[in-house]
Amino acid sequence: MGLCVVAGLFLTGAVLAIVVLRYGFGTGFIELQDAAAYAFAALMALSIPVTLARGGHVRVEVISERLPQAYLRGADAVALVIFLIPVFGLLIRAFWPDLAYSWSIREGSVETGGLGGLYLVKTALPVAAGLTILQGLAQVLRPAPGKDSA
Repeated sequence: MGLCVVAGLFLTGAVLAIVVLRYGFGTGFIELQDAAAYAFAALMALSIPVTLARGGHVRVEVISERLPQAYLRGADAVALVIFLIPVFGLLIRAFWPDLAYSWSIREGSVETGGLGGLYLVKTALPVAAGLTILQGLAQVLRPAPGKDSA
């Protein structure tokens, strides 16, 4: 969660600086624009597992408030095992060749004079997918509230 906070704060400051530089002084700073884009990518990718861990995901069920807690826990477990884990596993598998190529050439910014290290930013996506899978497994394996775990 700390990385998300840092990325969000940096993104806010960077965008403010970009706007002031562009409209106040008529100049641009490609490195700062790349840094803002990198911070945004990290913020979005790493917010997924944090949101899941804090229970902030969106529920589609409109009648869930009337259902027993045991049903909701079971429905969450089924959804995590059937949907979340396979989808994020597929994301890792599908993105891996592009990520490997990006690392092999040490891919940098698409802008001339921009920041290097785009391959590091691209790494955030499969890392976030892996963390989301781990968080989903942790939720499935977590003992039900009120049960004695001894």
